[in-house]
Amino acid sequence: MTPTTLDPVSTLEGVRVHPDDAPGARGRLARAARHRVTAALAPALLYLAVRELGLLALQLMAARWDKDVTRALTSWDGQWFLGIAEGGYADVPAWLVDAFGRRTPETPLAFFPGYPTLVRWVDGLPGVPTVGAAFAVSLVSGVVCAYGLARLGSRVFGGSRRAGLVLVVLFAASPMAVALSMTYSEATFCALAVWSLVGVVERRWLLAGVCCAAAGLVRPTAAALVLAVCAAALVAAWRRRDDWRPWVGALIAPLGLLGYLGYVALRTGRWDGWFAVQQIGWDSRFDGGAATWKFALLILGEPRSVLELATVWLLVVALALVVLSLRRGLEWPLVVYGAGVLAMDLGSNGLMNSKARLLLPAFTLLVPIALALARRRTSTVVAVLAGVSVFSAWFGAYAITAWPYAI
Repeated sequence: MTPTTLDPVSTLEGVRVHPDDAPGARGRLARAARHRVTAALAPALLYLAVRELGLLALQLMAARWDKDVTRALTSWDGQWFLGIAEGGYADVPAWLVDAFGRRTPETPLAFFPGYPTLVRWVDGLPGVPTVGAAFAVSLVSGVVCAYGLARLGSRVFGGSRRAGLVLVVLFAASPMAVALSMTYSEATFCALAVWSLVGVVERRWLLAGVCCAAAGLVRPTAAALVLAVCAAALVAAWRRRDDWRPWVGALIAPLGLLGYLGYVALRTGRWDGWFAVQQIGWDSRFDGGAATWKFALLILGEPRSVLELATVWLLVVALALVVLSLRRGLEWPLVVYGAGVLAMDLGSNGLMNSKARLLLPAFTLLVPIALALARRRTSTVVAVLAGVSVFSAWFGAYAITAWPYAI
């Protein structure tokens, strides 16, 4: 009879033994993997390993297209964030213009202040250049996000530490995860968003509210987070759970987003000032998905590039993941958040090339995949995650080197 290999129990000459008791290198490896220090560092190490693979692919692709790596990682919106970090909204370099080559005093207000403010704080340290500070903020934010994802994956229904680590890798290997290594605000927003959702799942309403408010100063995507956090808090309050804390969390959560939108309204003299800046400068507005639908039909019928075709299919996959999350019984605030991010992405008529990047914050839609993979054999998990990581490394490198337009 052939012995069956089980995890974490293995067989040795027909006798079932724990990996820690196995002889030789295998036993030492198992003990090292279970060590307290290894367990504590695992989320950071996995995240950094996947992102380093992406940067290595970027170096190869940049050499192929004769591009500078640093310039690629600071391109497009990254230049706006660096400009705001250096001079504030009032003193952004004159060569930065909107999508139509124009510039008004209100144009920089399209970019939320959270990320460039953090960059400016780090830039204030002795000997730290602005670009280095921006990369440092993105790097640290990504690591903080990794620990939040590991925590979230272990706290959801059916979750485990293994599922949390798989979720970290899936996020770090998202198709447009290269943005996490750029001077973009995605890493910072995702770090705040995931810890806010950890607060919701663990019913730590002050954590949820404070992190949600901070996220509202980083990206407009915080609207989906505010909806999820406030809805969960109000349901908890209605059920008379956790005393006064849900009420406080719900009151704090929208302050960042509403505060910045209010600031822009005062600066522009319009109640919808931020939306007006977006529409005037980038022709970006919410059209209910009409432009996205038209774009998808056009690209599926006549593909023009790898990036555009992949973007359409990634949006289709994201819709399928919403359905999967509902069928899997994922905690409803996490579904609300993920679906909200997707709805904002699909419903905008903005730059179609950026839609794959704008899916990055919808990391909760990856939870069902992480839970399913975590139950598979280790060899299967490693093979799948390795394949996904390699694809992400190539796709991200292609998007910011071979692809000539903004992402």
